[in-house]
Parts: sequence; C-alpha cells; structure tokens
Amino acid sequence: MAAALLANTLYSVGFVLEKRALTSLPEVSIRQPAKLLGLVLRSPLWIGGSLALAAGFGAQLAVYRTLPIAAAQGIFVSGLVLLVLLSARLLGEETTGRERYALGAILLALLMVVLSLKEGSDRVSRDAPYQLILLVCVPSLAAGVWLYGSAERRTRHRHRMPTTGVEYGVAVGLLYGVSSLAIKGVSSCLTSSGLGSAVVEVLRSPYPYLLLFTGAFGLVMSQAALQRCRASLIVPVCTTVTCLYTAVLGTLSFGESLPHDPLRLALRLAGTVLAVAVLLAMPKHDPAPQPPIGAKELTPP
Repeated sequence: MAAALLANTLYSVGFVLEKRALTSLPEVSIRQPAKLLGLVLRSPLWIGGSLALAAGFGAQLAVYRTLPIAAAQGIFVSGLVLLVLLSARLLGEETTGRERYALGAILLALLMVVLSLKEGSDRVSRDAPYQLILLVCVPSLAAGVWLYGSAERRTRHRHRMPTTGVEYGVAVGLLYGVSSLAIKGVSSCLTSSGLGSAVVEVLRSPYPYLLLFTGAFGLVMSQAALQRCRASLIVPVCTTVTCLYTAVLGTLSFGESLPHDPLRLALRLAGTVLAVAVLLAMPKHDPAPQPPIGAKELTPP
C-alpha cells in the first residue's frame, strides 16, 4: 500500500512537471521525434519530471510483487485526485462541472474495487505464457498507435472544435497498459534465485522489448498530447484506460482469479463497468472560446 501511494505521488508530480515544462517550449509533434527529444532534454524542469516518473516505475515494481493486478490498479487510480489538485495549483487548469462529476464517479469505481479486496484471499500470480502476453499486447499497441494517428488527423481540420484530449488519453493509455503488463512480467522474473539468473530470464522474455517499444512511442506521443491538452483531463483518461486494461487483461493473462464471494465479485465488476461508462461519457471537445465582452459581432451585409 505504501509503495502504491508513493508511486501515485511520483507519477502525479512527474506529469505536472513535464506539462509545465512543455508549455514554455515550441510546439512539438510526433512527426519530428528527434526535434521533440532535443527540446525536452534541454529543459531541467522536464528532466525533473521524468526522474519522478522513473522513480514511480520502481515503486510500481514493488507493488506488483505484493498485490494482485486488479487491486494494484484500483489503488493507482486514487492518484487522480492529487493530479487534479496539482494541475489546478501549479498549472492553473480548471475542470468543468461535468468533468468533476466524472472524476468523482471514477473515485467511486475505485472504492468499489478496493472494497472487493480481501487480504489473504487474492492470489498474486508470478508467471504468464509469453505467447498469450504477445497475443494480448501486439494488437493493443497497433490500436493505440492507430487511434493516436486518427486523432492527429482530425486536429488538422480547419473548422474542428477544441479537443479535450480524450482520444489522445485513450491511445496513450493503451500503450501504458501494455507497459504495465510488461512491468508485472519483469517483477515476476525478479523472484528468481540470484541476480544473474533473474537478468537472463528477463532478457529471454518479451517484457524488456515491450517496455522499450512503449517507452519510446509512449514518450513521444504523451509529450505531444500533454502540450496540446489539459493535464487535468488527459492524464485521468490515460490512467483510467491503463488501469482498466491492466486489471482486466492482466488478471486473465496472469491467471489471477476473480473473487468467489458474490458481493465482492459484484463490487469489482461494477467498479470496472462504472469506470468504462464514465470514460465513454466524458466530453470530447472543450467549449469554443467566447468573444470578449463588448466585442461587436460581424454579420454579413
């Protein structure tokens, strides 16, 4: 639990620092990854945010060694509250009433997942067939890249409405969901006796290569999306998709059984369904900017 809360704090601080750094940089694009990396690596604030995210990765490894996947994801979602508070305080971002209700519903879904847990009765799995992991992860990566590309093409339309970034959040969330499964896989390899055998087992598995792919593409995609959209919306969407993806597909892939008690099973399933429903109902566009008070409206003769 302590490691999960620490990971939440580090991830929230990291995203906010990166967002603040990106607001002062020239516009970045996934079509120019070298330029993007060159810009962010010259920003001390961005580097500080990246170090915080890397430390959160380490804390996440410890969580996956002690908690079932579904339980861990439920706790990770709680970091959304801290993220929204930091975004309002440090970035000046304001959420709409509809978005605040949506975040409240996500926290309710989290509470349902947490209440479905019972210490000592949830088995923590240590292994999964590599073929099954690849069967789950490769289509997910392709879907995330395709969805991000579709969102990019829509933003280039001249008369588009301002986007909230939900599509970007879903796309990056799919990549980070795969990354989360890979982290779980690496944590299972670290239980081997001896450091040397553990390293060999990790290198023989698909997990480090999935982490490299999601790390490279996720870095470029998330930075471009963070610069264009509000962190207080895009990160909660990304986090929700990542948590649901990992909780559902990770539980199935690693063979961690669902609760047998009907009440606990109902709470876990209801929490998952509620989070998905909220995600689908979130606004896809920001309100159009209002003209200044007193400005004359131009009408055709």
